[in-house]
Amino acid sequence: MGKERVEFYEEGGGKVPVIEFLNILNVKQRAKALKSIELLDEYGNQLREPHAKHIKDGIFELRIRFSNDVCRIFFFFFYNNKIIMTNGFIKKENKTPGRELQLALKYKADYERRHHDE
Repeated sequence: MGKERVEFYEEGGGKVPVIEFLNILNVKQRAKALKSIELLDEYGNQLREPHAKHIKDGIFELRIRFSNDVCRIFFFFFYNNKIIMTNGFIKKENKTPGRELQLALKYKADYERRHHDE
C-alpha cells in the first residue's frame, strides 16, 4: 500500500477553507487538530472510529475533541493516494450541520471536476 498524502482543498480563487478553519482555533485546539491530521496522513483509509467516520457519498469526517468542544474536518479520498480535506467546523449539537456537509460535497465535486485527469 502506498503512502497517502493529505492535501487541503483550494477554491478557484485561492481560498483554503481548512486553513481558514484552523486559523480560528486557539493554540491548543489547533495543535490537537494538526495531530489528528497527522494520524490521518499516517493511517489513511485504515483510520477508523473514534478518529474518522464515513458520512455520505465518499465524504468522511476527522473527529477531534477538545475538552468540551467537538470539531470535525471533512475529507475524501482521491486517486494516487491523495486525501483531500475540504472544510471544518466546531460542532455545537449532536447532528452534523447540513450546510457543512453540503459544502464538503460541493468542494469534492469541484475538486474531482478540476483534477479528473490526475
